[in-house]
Amino acid sequence: MGLSACSFEPPLRLPKVPATPGYTAGPPPQKTVGLADESGAGQEFLYGQDLGGDWWTSFHSPRLDALVAQALRNSPTIAAAQAQLRQAEANMAVNASIFYPQVTGNLGASRSKNSGAAFGGRISGFTYSLFTGSVGVTYYPDIFGVNRLIYRGSEAQMAYQRYELEAARLTLAGNVVNTAIGQAATQAEIAATEAIIARERTLLKLAEAQYQGGGVPYLNVLTQRSQVLASEATLPPLQQQLAVYRHQMAILAGEFPSQWQEKPFTLEEITLPRQIPVALPSTLVEHRPDIQAAEQQMRYALAQIGVAKAQFFPIVTLSASFGASSPTPGLFFNPLSSVWGIAGALAQPLFEGGKLRAQERAAYAAYDATFADYRSTVLGAFQQVADALRALEHDGASVRTQSRSRQTAQQALALAEAGYRSGSTDYLSLLNAEVTDQNARIALLRAEAQRFQDTTALFVALGGDYWGKAADAGQQGSRQKEDRP
Repeated sequence: MGLSACSFEPPLRLPKVPATPGYTAGPPPQKTVGLADESGAGQEFLYGQDLGGDWWTSFHSPRLDALVAQALRNSPTIAAAQAQLRQAEANMAVNASIFYPQVTGNLGASRSKNSGAAFGGRISGFTYSLFTGSVGVTYYPDIFGVNRLIYRGSEAQMAYQRYELEAARLTLAGNVVNTAIGQAATQAEIAATEAIIARERTLLKLAEAQYQGGGVPYLNVLTQRSQVLASEATLPPLQQQLAVYRHQMAILAGEFPSQWQEKPFTLEEITLPRQIPVALPSTLVEHRPDIQAAEQQMRYALAQIGVAKAQFFPIVTLSASFGASSPTPGLFFNPLSSVWGIAGALAQPLFEGGKLRAQERAAYAAYDATFADYRSTVLGAFQQVADALRALEHDGASVRTQSRSRQTAQQALALAEAGYRSGSTDYLSLLNAEVTDQNARIALLRAEAQRFQDTTALFVALGGDYWGKAADAGQQGSRQKEDRP
């Protein structure tokens, strides 16, 4: 009983994480710059708070919420992750059965004829029947904790698959939101380009009328016509990109592109989140599913180290059986026909050519690999959060600058058009103002879309809606912040 309490599994020790509240070098960004109008409103980062719900609802788009829910229901990626989780749960139940006695029942009947040659050939042999029945019990006492280590390994694998499922859901939701934003941005760029083409065609008609009146050379007409054609040439690539987003959204939702009837999103349907909760670095490692999955891989590797060490010690097997054996069915339940047996066995490795030591070294090497993978996952997570925070900080400045640039370009174009009609402005100035306004409008749309996408990236980097979900209290309490067992 005393030996059964021992275990060869080393304790889990995780790398230390920064104790500072920030992710970036220097002071962490608190808010982004903003303008008075909606397009340039700033965002505020609330450190130490969690979402308390599905993160994509922060965009306040009911259609987007419904689409994410549909994708989570129908995605084959999620279905595969769920099946892998069920498989891991079943394997854990299989390994749990070793803690209980294994009971088997046997029932048999046979009829045989013996050869008379065994008796010197003086008899012709004889025929007989035999009826047997027994119940056997086998038990493997977990003296050195091998059974518990195997079960802990399967438990870690089950938890790993659970976190992998959460990570798949997080990634899928992020892809749906990003695809919706890409649709909206491309749709807005197509609308802006069509509006620009319509205005350029109006200017072309004006140039043709002025040429017919003798006011301008034919070169002005050709130049404006070339500008119209150049703008029209930008439409097909945008329409192709919109089609790609449409097909991608169908696949994410678990449907064929030919069956997808959902119309593309617009930027007016999606609201930029103004307040973004940001988990502290000390809690990010407990909230990101991929980090938790990497930790479970370490737990599995530690269990395998314990199993490798336990192979040096004896394996004890206890067995017992009780039954009956009779030549006729009438005597089967007679006490004279009863048979029973009790056995105990101990197997101790004596010499295996260095195999056990090699297995132990391999188990430690596997643990070192999972430890390095865990560190890499944590470092990558911190980088993603830092990148997203700085990106949003710079996105705010970019949107503000592009908004002011667009306002200036609109004013310049309006003055150039008025001057051209009155004859005080030459055609080259009008054309330059027109191109500048076109570029400013497209640049502002792209800056706004980038800010939406970087917001999504921050939500995903922080673990999304996985925040606040209950973790295994026993696992959390056993953590030690060192480098290696």
